[in-house]
Amino acid sequence: MGVSNYDLVILGSGPAGEGAAMNAVKLGKKVAVVEQSPFVGGSCTHLGTIPSKALRHSVKQIMDFNTNPLFREIGDPRWFSFPKVLKSAEKVIQKQVQSRTMYYSRNRIDLYFGRGTFVDEHTIEVIENGGNIERLHATNIMIATGSRPYRPADVDFTHPRVFDSDTILELTNTPRRMIIYGAGVIGSEYASIFSGLGVLVDLVDTRDRLLSFLDKEISDALGYQLRKMNVIIRHNEEYQKVETLDDGVVMHLKSGKKLKADLLLWANGRTGNTQNMGLELIGLKSNSRGQLEVDQQYRTNMSHISAAGDVIGWPSLASAAYDQGRSAAGNASSSEAWRYVSEVPTGIYTIPEISSLGATEEELTAASVPYEVGKALFSRLARAQITGEKVGMLKILFHRDTEEVLGIHCFGDQASEIVHIGQAVMAQKGKANSIRFFLNSTFNYPTMAEAYRVAALDGINRLF
Repeated sequence: MGVSNYDLVILGSGPAGEGAAMNAVKLGKKVAVVEQSPFVGGSCTHLGTIPSKALRHSVKQIMDFNTNPLFREIGDPRWFSFPKVLKSAEKVIQKQVQSRTMYYSRNRIDLYFGRGTFVDEHTIEVIENGGNIERLHATNIMIATGSRPYRPADVDFTHPRVFDSDTILELTNTPRRMIIYGAGVIGSEYASIFSGLGVLVDLVDTRDRLLSFLDKEISDALGYQLRKMNVIIRHNEEYQKVETLDDGVVMHLKSGKKLKADLLLWANGRTGNTQNMGLELIGLKSNSRGQLEVDQQYRTNMSHISAAGDVIGWPSLASAAYDQGRSAAGNASSSEAWRYVSEVPTGIYTIPEISSLGATEEELTAASVPYEVGKALFSRLARAQITGEKVGMLKILFHRDTEEVLGIHCFGDQASEIVHIGQAVMAQKGKANSIRFFLNSTFNYPTMAEAYRVAALDGINRLF
């Protein structure tokens, strides 16, 4: 068994691993990436971000077709099965894998497909998928192994009617009724997707409102839209037990309620992938959720071993993971090409989608910050009227005295794109970050970006 030497060995080829690999090789380092699946991309490409967003896009197209009077001249509303819609997502996954594989080959990064475990503090043993064993010695090692859905021991995930956010992509039929347990980002997104296909969804929320980290007005708007799609939202509920039957699933809630459906989608929590990696051999410990603690340079308590992405917890977003990986690699290379990722826009791909950045009204009120609000309702924008996407709004929060932009909250079509205009302004220093930027800039007309000018006018008009 030979030993190959590298400056950096990365465990995992998801967004964090890819970001680290590309940055390190640009900084002149010899890099290897170990991926336990047969293809690069991690859960982001194969199980999470890409397939769910591709699914959402297809479902949204179906909803648009079925509700637009113009299409009634073509034919009656159509019904599409979940497996049929899933095929469109699979095509996107294949394209993503091809692109990402090309990135590694173009940059001469060595890929090892197999299970990687620590032998000592600087050595990774890889049992490749073909059975071959390789040992990789590295000056620096990065753990970017991601996360997986949390599975409580008292729920039978081997039952054919019980799914999590990974296995739901293996669903071979379309249920008439389903229970989604957990109303976080994943649960809310899948509630939108399945209700858009005509499935009656019971969304069980363990908290008192949806996505409580959002601005309350945005959270309330999401709840309203889900209810319009016939989703039953059950707040402040916890399961007592899950009963599996031949023809479905019964969820017993602690409140005494019983819910029966064709299937259960468990979407309550995720766990870092740190098990069976030999971490105990080198003195690294994960917390109760399988996550690794890191400092602001993404180093664990062993300075030459870093971690990034879902395996370190917050914010558990593909966008942030990529930047965390880049930063971890930059720091390991003693380069200035790194930063601590703290300001991250939230992108939630429900129908309609949500995106936000900065403080909420509740946070500013609690901190006694004198803020004002500027709003633009999409229903009054020409572009939204043209496209028919009239649900939603843009809300800008800004300081009454300094006029500094403090928060951007957007709900509606293209929200995750629209938010970046506000992000660019919020990143400016001093007087450059001002609500008046949106008044003094000429936006294309008609566009959704024009919402910033409308919201700024609304907000300035509230000042006295």
